[in-house]
Amino acid sequence: MAEAGPVDDSFPRQAAHGEPAPRERPSRRTLRDETLLVLALSLGASGVSALISFVGSVTRPGGLKDQAATLNSSAAPGRPWLDLAWQLFGITTALVPVALVAHFLLREGQGLRTLGFDRTRPWPDLGRGAVIAAVIGSTGIAFYLAARGLGFNLTVVPEALPDVWWKYPVLILSAAQNSVLEEVIVVGYLLRRLDQLGWSPGASLAASSVLRGSYHLYQGIGGFIGNMVMGVVFVYLYRRWGRVGPLVVAHTLLDIGAFVGYALLAGKVDWLPTA
Repeated sequence: MAEAGPVDDSFPRQAAHGEPAPRERPSRRTLRDETLLVLALSLGASGVSALISFVGSVTRPGGLKDQAATLNSSAAPGRPWLDLAWQLFGITTALVPVALVAHFLLREGQGLRTLGFDRTRPWPDLGRGAVIAAVIGSTGIAFYLAARGLGFNLTVVPEALPDVWWKYPVLILSAAQNSVLEEVIVVGYLLRRLDQLGWSPGASLAASSVLRGSYHLYQGIGGFIGNMVMGVVFVYLYRRWGRVGPLVVAHTLLDIGAFVGYALLAGKVDWLPTA
């Protein structure tokens, strides 16, 4: 019988029939670089953009409240079908980083379910999300009005779309897109990666909350502080429940209230600032 030679470990072992293939845990460097790339393609880049926008606002003549930050505006004025195509294109492409996150999690043998973004608990997610939205929505409006009155915030214009048949469906889709993107990446994915990289819970909470505030800085200091506080609450609830589902529901309801509410009330009530 021939003598056995050395074992070649240069290729991964082939799994036996019916046996799941072994999965190799990504290195810390891989996880770090992956996280930075996801943020650079999504909300990290938005944070830098918001900072540049804020610098432009504070260095412009006049107060912040005399300037406007418009969230949903026409992409092709006077051409409703082309405008609709651009709106849907923007909503769809904005979710690509979420698909990338799902891919990275699947590589680990997990998926978005490990973040609590699935349909396994629809009613608890809806109920919790509605309660969160009711509490944060009322305090958020009061904080925005106070911050703007003190000159710390721009006038936020949640929507400036033409009065066409697709206006409200697009606003609802935009609200859902914002919610999925932010909660999956800034809460579920980021906290998971920072935990894997050995960050303390306090440091992870600070990073997630400051990041959330940073990409709202284009609204002013009030937008930064208000969203950072919201980030602290959302991280606490995610740690408690282990699910981003309720947070996505809450954020969606908050943005629908802001977008659709503004479209219905702007110019009809005295307390709502308009540009």
